[in-house]
Amino acid sequence: MDEINQIEIEKRLMSLREEHRDLDVAIEQMVQAPHHDQLRLGRMKKRKLALKDEILYIESQLVPDIIA
Repeated sequence: MDEINQIEIEKRLMSLREEHRDLDVAIEQMVQAPHHDQLRLGRMKKRKLALKDEILYIESQLVPDIIA
């Protein structure tokens, strides 16, 4: 993996993590509200899970395979 590609991947990873944190805060605030939109909340949670999956996938690509 070349250095430029590595930098782009790390930028993407930081962006995904930031969006994941922002969604976490937004979901928590929405849950605290007395009347919240269940459909919107469900979509936000689904997006958060998709972000987590993408983060884990990218992280797994960055770690080299170790041959036992």
